[in-house]
Amino acid sequence: GEIDLAVHSLKDMPFELPAGLVFGAIPEREDPRDCLIGRTAPSLEELPRGALVGTSSLRRSAQLQAARPDLVIESIRGNIDTRLRKLEEESFDAILLAAAGLHRMGWKERITAYLPSDLCVPAVGQGALAVECREEDAEVRSLLALLNDPLTARCVAAERKLLGLLNGGCQVPIGAYAQVPEGAGPEAELTMTGMVAAADGTRVLKETATGADPDRVGTQVAQALLGRGADAILAEARA
Repeated sequence: GEIDLAVHSLKDMPFELPAGLVFGAIPEREDPRDCLIGRTAPSLEELPRGALVGTSSLRRSAQLQAARPDLVIESIRGNIDTRLRKLEEESFDAILLAAAGLHRMGWKERITAYLPSDLCVPAVGQGALAVECREEDAEVRSLLALLNDPLTARCVAAERKLLGLLNGGCQVPIGAYAQVPEGAGPEAELTMTGMVAAADGTRVLKETATGADPDRVGTQVAQALLGRGADAILAEARA
């Protein structure tokens, strides 16, 4: 009861919220893509063989290794400012970050290349914020409803349905990205791609489904991935 709401990066939120708490609003999504900040080359394709790339995300590193198995991936941690400094001061050729964080900090010009979402499927909810509040707080919930973007909320609902069915979290190589055609209304059909990868990038499973019901779309993609052995891949990653 000490605060009325909390603002989170949705991609860091677990599937199940504590009892009595809900998302009061999902505002309009920022750019969900991952991006590359290159020091020795501006793009993934132009990085030299054996280049050292920093990322803290198993999801990013697995997909990067699948696309460029010659690259050397090393964990890099800290906030955005710390990672940018490590890029300049240490031996990294490039680092991978979420575009949304750089956009929000006003550092868009530091990005040298955006990774297409079909090459590097974003994390569940990446680029979206979640405003959490108490379920019984009718006044705050009515105010937060003004900030809610129905289209973003539907897209991330499909992604989070997949997350729940795969029993995933932000430390396992799972990705999902739901979208609608540009200019489509808030009730348009969603198309979502889900991804599960082996931590070393040797296996990357992707499935896509389209539909109007976010719950059903998330379920279809999750079941298709499980049918191809996603559960065994995720068990290995957790171990």
